[in-house]
Amino acid sequence: IDFDLILENVKDLNVLAGEGISQIQHTPGGARLRQPEPLPLTLYQNGIVMCNGAFRPYEDPSTQQCLQDIMDGYFPSELQTRYPDGV
Repeated sequence: IDFDLILENVKDLNVLAGEGISQIQHTPGGARLRQPEPLPLTLYQNGIVMCNGAFRPYEDPSTQQCLQDIMDGYFPSELQTRYPDGV
């Protein structure tokens, strides 16, 4: 696992997701600025925790796929059901 590549690609993906850019959210009384919701990712020596979920060891195939997606420069494919319209 190339942790340097993961960290670099996470930074790039954060920019693509709109990090630091506010969006207008219309409300019944007008509008307000809204920041994109962050998706926490914590890397450990022996696994990861994503979106405040359960600990996932690196040996787990779904963890390997998630990290491979990130190393390839893509958002993890497992997030497609949570964000069907994209970021």
